[in-house]
Amino acid sequence: MSKVAVVFWSGTGNTEVMAKKVAEGAKEAGAEVSVFTASDFQPEQVDQFDTVAFGCPSMGGEELEDGEFEPMFKGCEPKLTGKKIALFGSYGWGDGEWMRDWEETCKKDGAVLVHECVICNNEPDADGEAQCVELGKSLA
Repeated sequence: MSKVAVVFWSGTGNTEVMAKKVAEGAKEAGAEVSVFTASDFQPEQVDQFDTVAFGCPSMGGEELEDGEFEPMFKGCEPKLTGKKIALFGSYGWGDGEWMRDWEETCKKDGAVLVHECVICNNEPDADGEAQCVELGKSLA
């Protein structure tokens, strides 16, 4: 059984809904799943999991949330080489540039993206929730 971590930050609750759907998909596929907020996850924990899903909404000028999530993620970056991960998040404006930039950073760090990133405009609709479940299944 694979061990999956779902780590997220959510300001409005949209990315939290996505995180719960990612966890649901991973559980459906038989994984042992742990869900963490960014403030409850330490970079040292990356090694305890086979795969990690990171979720963060677009903030400001299409960037990661910089109070809790980005510092936590920066701490995780050195541990991402060869690590299977997936990315997800919501946005209210822009065109998804923050996700493309984030994905590129992860690739440069040597992470293995196991699924195409999932982004939802504001609250995830039924299709967005289904995409999150599929992302979760790919982590298992």
